Amino acid sequence: MQRGFTVLAVLAMTVTSAVIASEQVFTMCIPEKYSKECEKMMEDSASHGYPIACISGRDRYDCIERIGWKEADNVAVDPEDMYLATKNKLAEKAGYNIVEQVRTKEEPEAIYRYEAVAVVHKDLDINNVQGLRGLKSCHTGVGLNVGYKIPITKLTAMGVLTDVNNPEYSARENELRALSTLFDKGCLVGTWSPDPAINQRLKETYSNMCALCEKPDVCDYPDKYSGYEGALRCLAHNGGQIAWTKVIYVKRFFGLPVGVTPAVPTSEDPADFRYFCSDGSKVPIDADTKPCTWAARPWQGYMTNGDDANNVQAIQKELTQLGQLGENEKADWWKDLMLLDEKTLAVAAPPVSPEEHLKSAKYMDVIERNSGAPERDARWCVSDANALDKCRNLARAAFSRDARPRFDCILEKDQAACLKAVRDNGADITVIDSSSVKQAISEYNVKPIVAETYGAGSTKLGERAAVAVVKSGSSINGLGDLKDKKSCRSGYVGDFAGSTAPARVLKQKSLISEPNELESFFSASCAPGAPADSKSCELCVGNALSDDEKVRQATKCRPTSAEYYNGGLGALRCLKDGKGDVAFLPLTALQQLDDEKHGAGKREDYVLLCPEGGRMSINEWERCNLGLEAPRVIVSSAGKSPNALEELKHGILAASTLYSKHPDLLRLFGAWDDKRNVLFKDDVKELMYIDNTWDKWDAWRPRMVPAIIKRRGAHFYVHCVTCDITPLVAEK
Repeated sequence: MQRGFTVLAVLAMTVTSAVIASEQVFTMCIPEKYSKECEKMMEDSASHGYPIACISGRDRYDCIERIGWKEADNVAVDPEDMYLATKNKLAEKAGYNIVEQVRTKEEPEAIYRYEAVAVVHKDLDINNVQGLRGLKSCHTGVGLNVGYKIPITKLTAMGVLTDVNNPEYSARENELRALSTLFDKGCLVGTWSPDPAINQRLKETYSNMCALCEKPDVCDYPDKYSGYEGALRCLAHNGGQIAWTKVIYVKRFFGLPVGVTPAVPTSEDPADFRYFCSDGSKVPIDADTKPCTWAARPWQGYMTNGDDANNVQAIQKELTQLGQLGENEKADWWKDLMLLDEKTLAVAAPPVSPEEHLKSAKYMDVIERNSGAPERDARWCVSDANALDKCRNLARAAFSRDARPRFDCILEKDQAACLKAVRDNGADITVIDSSSVKQAISEYNVKPIVAETYGAGSTKLGERAAVAVVKSGSSINGLGDLKDKKSCRSGYVGDFAGSTAPARVLKQKSLISEPNELESFFSASCAPGAPADSKSCELCVGNALSDDEKVRQATKCRPTSAEYYNGGLGALRCLKDGKGDVAFLPLTALQQLDDEKHGAGKREDYVLLCPEGGRMSINEWERCNLGLEAPRVIVSSAGKSPNALEELKHGILAASTLYSKHPDLLRLFGAWDDKRNVLFKDDVKELMYIDNTWDKWDAWRPRMVPAIIKRRGAHFYVHCVTCDITPLVAEK
């Protein structure tokens, strides 16, 4: 695995500023997203006499591996991350251990974060799990642990839920079908699918699972009969016969003491209800009787490796001190790096392996449950080693976080081979450029199912404009004025807005003869990703926030966030700082500009430079742009059944929705270990479903005329003049 310099740079800065020679300084691995918080944590901890060092991994998945490689001493993790550690190829060698847990102040002595229970009326005639059939069931919400995952996992294992692996249906629909068949009515709110059309169809098909909700036709949050307390309210007041929830909410609902919190009487009488146990027995609900639980969610915690076996107490002391310091300071790092808040604290616990931590809570099978067709994975075809690495990371991480079907990754030599594999059922999905879709449909019988989207500034079909930007007070009034000026560009070759579009337009205006003359057209540029010693890197600054010249030089012109001028926002920073005279970037960077966060100026500071001459405001981008870049799309086989395509779409969107919101868990979008546009374009915000309104496949096809035929050696080359991406087709 490639190790980014920024990781080592942060470590170097930490050690130089924080080491106390007489003490060992432990190192925490943190997702790169939180590097600023990490620096503040190092400052705060060093000033209080217990310094800690940091290295930044790409994301938490990467940090787990870095702990395994013994590059760091600890990392804060969720139970799902612990699962990834147990399945990691380094697991045996690493000797992963959970040495400290994130517990609540209300229940600091509790073994688990929460426990899942089933509650019934005391006089319900039931003495085994088979008696659940035909009951009215109240759930917290779809996809949640105690009200959905745990009962489904345990009831399937007991043979109560059946037919959950029917190949005709997606994993999610198999689960909903099984619940709808088992129970007469229910309340199960939430988003049943990230695709609105699928979500609506599922709720109409299995509408009995919405019948007990406050708003059955909506069946979504907010609903007074949903959530942990709402499920109990559904049981007590809306005709429900069994409710699935957490022990702590049962105690609160019935006015019983919770941990260190004394009893607070309510109008509900616990004597009228019972815990229903998985063996068919019933247990009273009171302050003295231990509830029977179906499974539990383990606490979050801090994971170390085997090298720290002799330092456990010292690490625990340091983490406890950090937790207390962060709370006193109300520091951002306290929440982001240590997973703590006002209601929690770091508690030392006997070291336990991640696997044992999960199994003792009966939680391992909850993570591993798979209601799809037996052994049916979504086979993702890629055509380069970097995409394969990212795909495999996604496959493992998404499975741990409940995205189904499970992904598998296949490497072929090129895009054509992947399309052939999809056509011939050797793969299920692959990512291609929109310009290739029309041809792929006709030659490989594919069907587009999911597309990239880039947020504000892109069209409803995911297109985004490439624009040339100058400062409002600039004297530049046309492309011809740019000769020998300095340029700030969102990226190098392969970056549409930063390279392809400006090269194409300058060529069309006869300002350059070939795309590769873009570099010499300007006197200097910053185009991250270019060769470090080229004119296209001259204006780049590297990690501008570092005081270390070696760090700045090592990160200069890197196509990652380590380079301060990288990407669309970076190009604007470059322009704002007076490094360049013009910036080439995607419109989305301008439209999403926030002067409070990005350090790239305000929208009113800039105007667009038009290809036909003159300048216009940002809002007139439709009349003043360098071309539209179409999104990349995921395609599958048009020969698959609607349900099979639906399942693939659901799994992809479930994973991308999670990781677009939580890139600290897995950086699905953005630079991948210094490689650009791996699997997806770096500045994708999320993925969206494709429906029948998408009608621009023809318009997005490369335009192949007019063309110039040139000879080079023994070959003739066809240079496309008007294509968005200039192809080279060689023939003898």
